[in-house]
Amino acid sequence: MSHYHLPHNHGQDIDKVLDKMPAEENFRDIALLFQQLSDPSRLRLLWLLCHSEECVCNLAAAVQMSAPAISHHLKNLKSSGLITSRREGKEVYYTLSNTGPAKLLHKTVDALFEISCPTD
Repeated sequence: MSHYHLPHNHGQDIDKVLDKMPAEENFRDIALLFQQLSDPSRLRLLWLLCHSEECVCNLAAAVQMSAPAISHHLKNLKSSGLITSRREGKEVYYTLSNTGPAKLLHKTVDALFEISCPTD
């Protein structure tokens, strides 16, 4: 007998699937990662940071945006755990995080653009 109390029985064994379904907060976390890809400017920055380590000034010049706009996008990417930063003197450098989700998004973005990673 199902402990999910589904309104209809279609003869499928959905209980086994539901038993393995991740917790609701896991879906929220993953949705937040995908939100990072919903902005074209942020996606361009993420793509660049997948393949290089750069400072705000160089990123701004590369994508022809203001440094404050770049900083805003970097803050979002960093708070989601997709990128990391390191300070060298007065300069801060950003790059892709060395995490499973970040690496997976790197591969996904490259595959979506149907290209291979230029650093491989």
